[in-house]
Order: sequence, then structure tokens, then C-alpha cells
Amino acid sequence: MSSDDETVCQIISKVKINEEDEDSGDNSSSENSSETSEDSVEIEVPFKVGMWDLKQCDPKRCTGRKLMRLEMIDKLGMSAMFNGIVLTPVATESVSAMDNQIIAKYGVAVVDCSWARLNDTPFHKLQHRKAKKNLRLLPYLVAANPVNYGHPCKLSCVEALAAAMYIAGFKEISDLYMSKFNWGPTFIRLNQELLDGYANCKDGKEIVAFQNQYLDQLDNDYNHESSSTESSSESSEDDVDTTVRNR
Repeated sequence: MSSDDETVCQIISKVKINEEDEDSGDNSSSENSSETSEDSVEIEVPFKVGMWDLKQCDPKRCTGRKLMRLEMIDKLGMSAMFNGIVLTPVATESVSAMDNQIIAKYGVAVVDCSWARLNDTPFHKLQHRKAKKNLRLLPYLVAANPVNYGHPCKLSCVEALAAAMYIAGFKEISDLYMSKFNWGPTFIRLNQELLDGYANCKDGKEIVAFQNQYLDQLDNDYNHESSSTESSSESSEDDVDTTVRNR
């Protein structure tokens, strides 16, 4: 994990929803994002799901636009009033189980923009001042979408929405949204431990604490592995030297 990623994620992941990145290329996933998982099961979604589309992404790869075609998400205007939970990088609080009732009553929405154009995104225009208390970030998660597979925090629209639903207690609906993409179930499996841990936290503060504990463990495991590798390498070199001297 780079120092930049660690700095961001130890506080809380700055959720910015991205479908296409300048640094993106081919990755380990060969599945097309437009394809649908065979495990898709239809259930009723009892709340509104919305998206502000800033048209910064490749429409062929945009998971949010696919959800629009499936009539599983509503497009919101720049000045639209939305009283539900809004996933945005300008928030200061993590989504949590405490948001369950807000989502159930008013829904959840996401801002679809590009990682490469964060500074050009007019976040201040997207949310009415009276509803700013409902702005949320997502904690550390790893992307499974074809564009940013394996990258921490760089989630697509559908991944961000599904994660928020899962954490807030709507796991079946989260699975439904991810089932619309062949790679979708991989996102849940890849982050199962984290999602279950976050869902068991009572509020945003506990989620940040759980996240940071998880990241500390990742660092400890990495440092231990690096130390073991170095020790093994040194041992091999010593063996070679001994063999040469005995000749």
C-alpha cells in the first residue's frame, strides 16, 4: 500500500465514484461490465436510488448508466433536492447502520464523476444545504470493477451504492444491484470480511476504528512477510558462501 493510499484510508476513504481512470488499463478481470450475472434474482427495492451524472466517464463502461437503462436508478438534476443518503467525497462522516432508516424512507444517491477530474467537480451545487447532514463517505474497500480491479477505494457507481446498502442493512438489495454485472458478486466476496465488519458497527466512529484496525493488520502482515523474505534471502546467500569456502 502506498503512503498516499494509507494516509487517505486511515482517516476514511474519500468516496469518489469513477467509471474510467486515466491510469486504467487491462486488468485481471476479463468480464464485460455490460454483462449480467446468472445469479440475478429480482426483489423489490423499497426506496429511491439516485445518481448525479456529470458525464465525465465512458458511457460504455459506466455502471450508473447501465442501472438507468435497467430502471434501477433515477437520474438527478444538478439542483435536485434529495433527502436521502448521498455518497460524496466532500462528506465528513461514514455511512453506517445508523443510516438504515434514512435510506428506507428517503433512499440513497451517488455522484458519478471521474477520479482524474475531482477538482473540476462542482460538488457544492449537487446538494441542498438543508440536507448536507446526510452526506456520507464509504470506508476502505477494494474495487472489483474491470477498470480499477484490485485498487483500494476506487469504486464504480454500483459498487459504492451496493456497499452503502450492505453496510446500512440492506444486504439482499446490495446483492441484487451487484448481480446485474458478471463481475459484481466478486466485489462482495472480495470485501466480505470488511462489509460484514462495517455492517456490525453501530455508527460511523466504530466503522473508522474497525477500518483502521484492519489497515494496521494489513501493514503488520506486509511487514512480517517482507521481513521473512529478507531473512530467507540472507540465509540462502550464507549457504552459498559456506559451500564455496568448503571447496
